[in-house]
Amino acid sequence: MADEDAATLPHFWCPQCGGAPLARDRDVLACAACGTRFPLLSGIPWLFAEPAQRLAEWRQRLALLLREFEAQGAVLRSEADAQPAGTTRRRLARSSDAMRAHLDCLSRLLRPLLDLGDAPRRETLLALRTRLPMAQDLMSYYVNLHRDWVWGEAENVAALEIVAAMLDGAARGQWLIAGSGGGRLAWDLHQSLAPQMTLAADLNPLLQIVASRIARGESVELWEFPIAPRDVDDYAIARTLRAPAATRPGLHFVLADALHPPVAAGACDAVVTPWFIDILPQPLAVVAARINRLLVPGGAWVNFGSLSFSQGGPAQWLSKQEVLECIAATGFEVTASREDEVPYMRSPASRHSRIERTFAFRAVKRTEVADPLEVWSLPDWLADPTLPVPRLAHFETQGLVTRIYAFVLALVDGRRSTRDIANYLVQQRLMESADAEPAIRSFLTQLFEEGRRRSRF
Repeated sequence: MADEDAATLPHFWCPQCGGAPLARDRDVLACAACGTRFPLLSGIPWLFAEPAQRLAEWRQRLALLLREFEAQGAVLRSEADAQPAGTTRRRLARSSDAMRAHLDCLSRLLRPLLDLGDAPRRETLLALRTRLPMAQDLMSYYVNLHRDWVWGEAENVAALEIVAAMLDGAARGQWLIAGSGGGRLAWDLHQSLAPQMTLAADLNPLLQIVASRIARGESVELWEFPIAPRDVDDYAIARTLRAPAATRPGLHFVLADALHPPVAAGACDAVVTPWFIDILPQPLAVVAARINRLLVPGGAWVNFGSLSFSQGGPAQWLSKQEVLECIAATGFEVTASREDEVPYMRSPASRHSRIERTFAFRAVKRTEVADPLEVWSLPDWLADPTLPVPRLAHFETQGLVTRIYAFVLALVDGRRSTRDIANYLVQQRLMESADAEPAIRSFLTQLFEEGRRRSRF
């Protein structure tokens, strides 16, 4: 994107106000209506509403991730040094070296985020967690990159065949892949079905930077850490990610909220949502109304993936029949659906893989529906930083729990035993004598186990 002539840029619309198309102004895209300026991150447009806030959130998340990797590498090296010569020592040392190399790879790829000022302390990041509403972090779906561009050919072929069949008859104008992840399905659809323009939108900077570089013909070096390694040399594997062929013109990656993308209403001939609708916190009716807004009359919405709803309350955990009813009630006619069994995450270096039963549908837009407007439906006191934060019941409960935790941890000084700490709490009439010692042991055990839990990428 950074090397493209301005004339080839898609006609992005401002995600902040929605009132005007964006224009190129040196190294940013600017809105003439509201004045918001959107930077390019490694050449990829950063088109979130409140772009500065989102940059800060992702930069903080990256700072925490890098510190965690540094700590994991140090633990692996320390444990390797404590082992006698042999296979275990070699495995731990190799894993430590791989973690450091992985850290270097991520630092190089995400340098634009790292260069945006001083990083906060690790303790601050852990306390605040720095999570976006979807609880995404940079390593969410990291394995998808290896699946998409290294060893997942069987799954990639199956996904392309299913989605291409659902897209049959869709106009080959502008397509949006909402939640494009590792980027391979967007790339395959663009290559095989030849739409004039494909926008691959995702909110994860790491996934988008890697996919964009691969689509430009570059090779990207990354480490794979399989869930269940098959052999001692499979705990950490250096991989080279590359596209199987040169990319057709017209494929654009954009960092954006896929439900609030930087396109005008009615701009898309097709919207594809792969492995997407069941991971969102919004009710499906809200998601469907948002997608309806994006499509031209007669435009196609194609969904592909599992139906494993887990967000919200039980009323949002929809069955296949309820999904189809919801889609039909939001201005669409469902013209096709199918179920398929496809391979899922079958890394040759891992013993962990499965067969997934997927559900796909094609829905054609027949009528307009009301725009849900607020995608996240945040309360005013979160949207407006000048409003007071209310004393919600959950906040008060969490505040009390946090104060108790902090009090207990303040007693951990390297000299007191669990019994000493329990006795002190009893003396202060904070706990009953019969409950104090088991409760303190349970709490400290939980913290100890959290510190030793293996990270999954």
